Amino acid sequence: MKSLPFFASAALTCLAQAAPTVAVYDLGPGISESGMADSMSLFSPQIDASRPLTFHDISTSLAKAAKDPELRAVVVDADDAGLGLPQILEVRRHLLALRKAGKDVWVYSDHFNPKSALLGSAANHFMLMPEADSDFAGLSSESMYFKGLLDKVGVQADVIHIGDFKSFGEEFYRTGPSEFAEKQQTELIDRIFQVLHRSVAEGRGVDEAEVLRLINQGTFTAAEAEEAGLVDGLAYRTDFNRRVRETYAEAEFDDNYQLPDRDGPEIKGLLDLVKLFMNAGTDPQADSEYVAVVVLEGGISDETVAPVREAILKLLKDEKAKALVLRVDSPGGSALASEVLWEVTDEWKASGRPFAVSMGGVAASGGYYVSAAADRIFAEEGTVTGSIGVVGMKLVTAGAMEKLGITTHRIERGEHADAMSMTKPFTPEESELVRKSMLAVYGTFKKRIIDGRGDRLKGELEGMAGGRVYTGVKALELGLVDELGGLAEAIAWAGERAGLAEPISRLRPEPKSMLEGLFATPEKSDDDELVKIQVAPHSATEAIRGAFREAGISALPESARESVSRALQRLDGISESRIQLIGPDFKLEW
Repeated sequence: MKSLPFFASAALTCLAQAAPTVAVYDLGPGISESGMADSMSLFSPQIDASRPLTFHDISTSLAKAAKDPELRAVVVDADDAGLGLPQILEVRRHLLALRKAGKDVWVYSDHFNPKSALLGSAANHFMLMPEADSDFAGLSSESMYFKGLLDKVGVQADVIHIGDFKSFGEEFYRTGPSEFAEKQQTELIDRIFQVLHRSVAEGRGVDEAEVLRLINQGTFTAAEAEEAGLVDGLAYRTDFNRRVRETYAEAEFDDNYQLPDRDGPEIKGLLDLVKLFMNAGTDPQADSEYVAVVVLEGGISDETVAPVREAILKLLKDEKAKALVLRVDSPGGSALASEVLWEVTDEWKASGRPFAVSMGGVAASGGYYVSAAADRIFAEEGTVTGSIGVVGMKLVTAGAMEKLGITTHRIERGEHADAMSMTKPFTPEESELVRKSMLAVYGTFKKRIIDGRGDRLKGELEGMAGGRVYTGVKALELGLVDELGGLAEAIAWAGERAGLAEPISRLRPEPKSMLEGLFATPEKSDDDELVKIQVAPHSATEAIRGAFREAGISALPESARESVSRALQRLDGISESRIQLIGPDFKLEW
């Protein structure tokens, strides 16, 4: 046998002696779905040059970690995890896959709460600070109702529902939930609570009754958590770090494992700025085939739909994009904008390439509408979905104008020319006309679902509709979704259907730092698009905004201010489109 050349032998020796790896993940705030920077941040006195971290980055990295023979362990800092329940459940599933692959999973936290408990239940080393606080007292959901505030300023919400359980709008004309709304909120909390305590009990090998006992106890010490078997040990951060480093003394610790370069461009002078401008928009992996991931995040409107639609149109022309995963985290919104987005997903399906939907925290009403055409829909156990129904609404500001001493005089031609006037409520005849148009939208909504889901639906659609909201588990039972899983599972399925042995996935549009965004060359619009979506600014009623300001909203707790912000966003959506496919404002406190 001939001996290998020296350089080949040396290379093999280096490979054989390659240091093992330990990947370190910080799941703190700042992780988003789309990675798109807030437009207001561009006006900040300091421009952040770092690339935003996305959930796609985290999920993809963890999936690669489970297959890496050189990776010995992962370390997860679970404090202040900036993720929702479905995202936490997907990360937990990745950690369990790592354990199954023979890797160690270390989780550390200064707090014992539902997020750290779920992540820690997948670890074989879950360590808690000795004086850690406990906020593992269950779940709650609190809704705010603004009728009293609107009454004070003379604003009336005139709402028409299609579906008894379609509760959107109640917050503007009621002081509490209707019987139907309270029933479905209770069912959602019950099902999500079951996911929480059962997952923790199963992962830790602790009796479920014991977990429930500690939850109902309200608070407990870190020592009690250790005694109950909910954590493996107690240690301060310095001791935890020392123990991990001693355990893997020969390992390299990588806090950017299989993640994009997030440091952003280094700018030392004019030459660096010129290079940044010249390289903006280039793609170093342009020659490889991939699964495209596009994110729909937040309420559905012309503004939020336009970039998603544009991204899919560009992907239709990209021969390297072999499959599409639409990540939906939306409570819905404009019926018209939902149809606009559905149409472009139908164009993708016509191309013959696989199409999957991965549902995030919520994919309800319009969020389900745009998902229905997918070849396969993935949802997490705690995903909120369904809400198949329609709402019509306008705000009547006559009382507010009267208080301000404003009178109006109107001249119209046509019997119903002023039906949508904000100075008067609907007449009975006008209500019937609006209801008729809403029934037409409702019919289209159900048709989109029937055409998309076909015989996968397990029962009559009307029995599932009416505005009813479901968790992912129940949606699977009804055939509204195909599989319990997250973004990683959707990507794997789409890649397999597309014939990609080791699918690469890419988020589109590619996240950029604020600095890169400033210097990027504006993308050309699709030449085939003769008529395009025009995103016009829309305004909410200033009387309502003024009432919120006068009510001292800034003094409210952060969670309450967030509820007010969501209410204002919904009012903006209504000013844009009177007919809404939007689910209830279900905000989980955990």
